[in-house]
Amino acid sequence: MTALIWTGVLVLGGTGAVCRFLLDRAVSARHTRGFPFGTLAVNLSGAFLLGFLGGLALDRHTALLAGTAFVGSYTTFSTWMLETQRLGEERRIWPAVGNIVVSVALGLVAAWLGMSLGGRV
Repeated sequence: MTALIWTGVLVLGGTGAVCRFLLDRAVSARHTRGFPFGTLAVNLSGAFLLGFLGGLALDRHTALLAGTAFVGSYTTFSTWMLETQRLGEERRIWPAVGNIVVSVALGLVAAWLGMSLGGRV
């Protein structure tokens, strides 16, 4: 890989992480009911975006930069799992199960919608 690609990964990865932080905080500040709405919003928008990028059929380097660097650092599987596990530890079983079901089901729908839209562009 060239230095330009590594620089792109660095910049887009950092940008994705900052965007995740900002969206998570903005959503979490408005919804304080103990459910991880911020992480849900990040992961659903990331699934849509990655689907959209996949639908565009980008070249190899652009897909790496946009999909892996930006969206990969934007979305957060580990936080989703930790928050779900904590809900379970707190004996909040229905919110924990809801977090899993809603995240997976709506994530698949978001990715499909993104691919559909990206394929039309």
